[in-house]
Amino acid sequence: MTLVQAIILGVFQGITEFLPISSSGHLVLLQHFFGIKEGNLFFTEMLHFGTLFSILIVYFNDIINIIVEFFKMIGDGIKNRKFKIKNGYQKLALLIIIGSIPTAIIGILFEDFFKNLYSSSLLPIGISFIITGLLLWIANKKPYENKSVKNMSFLDSIIIGIFQGIAIIPGISRSGSTIVAGLLRGLNRNLATEFSFLLAMPATFGAGLLGILDVVKTESEIAFTMPLLIGIILSTLVGIIAIKFLITMLKKDKLHYFSYYLWIIGLITIISHFL
Repeated sequence: MTLVQAIILGVFQGITEFLPISSSGHLVLLQHFFGIKEGNLFFTEMLHFGTLFSILIVYFNDIINIIVEFFKMIGDGIKNRKFKIKNGYQKLALLIIIGSIPTAIIGILFEDFFKNLYSSSLLPIGISFIITGLLLWIANKKPYENKSVKNMSFLDSIIIGIFQGIAIIPGISRSGSTIVAGLLRGLNRNLATEFSFLLAMPATFGAGLLGILDVVKTESEIAFTMPLLIGIILSTLVGIIAIKFLITMLKKDKLHYFSYYLWIIGLITIISHFL
């Protein structure tokens, strides 16, 4: 892995992981058109941890409060023999746990199927790009609703978790699909965005750990090099910028701008399949 490749992949990971344009779909395109590979498995998994750091930094205060309040709820429940949700942070913790379950189930059951999509033709990826763009367009044009954490149901989190699981398909954006699911369930824009990224943490961390296990099992190269460090730092910093940019676009009702990009690249991908 050269320094230039590490820089390209670090920036690429930070941008596409959080903007609703599908990092997996773009990776396939990079591999197909430009011959740019992810590199060894260890490098790939560490880049994902870099984007995990982005979420930790942007939502640091909320994450700390969620963790603290969750253990308070557990402690009070054990002490009083009755579990009761006392505030929004405690409810968010439960919503994240519940929403992560369908994501994990889908990921485990359909792991081989999703992996095969990476090596298949460009046609399903191009179609997935267009579908993602359509979902973003529909969600952005949907009338405003203002459901808060207090009003959010466990069914909401399950549905959003299912969308996150489906987003393992190359060309379907994880952030885009979960934000769309949140908006379609009536969540306000800030909550839909925040919950999308908070829900990504268990999935990213879990997938990262499984990825590291795969590295060990396959005896792939494990090396902490300068290019690796640069790649992680860049994926983290660019990820922070991407998250803040997406939040701004949502506040300005410009989520559909990503639709135009996805439709164009989707059409190009489909046409390339037939050439």
